[in-house]
Amino acid sequence: MIRALEQANQAAERGESPIGAVIVDRATGEVLAEDGNRVEELKDPTAHAEMLVIRRAAAAKGSPRLIGCDLYVTLEPCPMCAGGISHARIEKLVYGAYDPKGGGVDHGARVFDRPTCNHKPDVISGVAEEECAALLKSFFQRKR
Repeated sequence: MIRALEQANQAAERGESPIGAVIVDRATGEVLAEDGNRVEELKDPTAHAEMLVIRRAAAAKGSPRLIGCDLYVTLEPCPMCAGGISHARIEKLVYGAYDPKGGGVDHGARVFDRPTCNHKPDVISGVAEEECAALLKSFFQRKR
């Protein structure tokens, strides 16, 4: 989660929403991909940190399925990202701050609880929650 927070801070420095993500191969401990949001930079509404690292990790593994990989992200994934996590077959999702308004895991759509969801990762929520939430709160206070 420390590396995800570093990526979130870098995203904030770029003027992006400060969300960072890291994908790790659990067998080797190797970081396959890490990044922060790049929605504004890329002019791409799908350039959430989670989607970016899923794409890079899949390319690194040479497979669209990231079996044996864990995703660490600073904010509860939105429904789009939760769908990507499911399709990528991520084994474990670890996230920091809860997102009651836009989350798609423990709030809102609850993507993994739907009968149409083909893969549900193990979910660990609230890891470094205070640090992750404080970064987001501080960023948006400065924006206002």
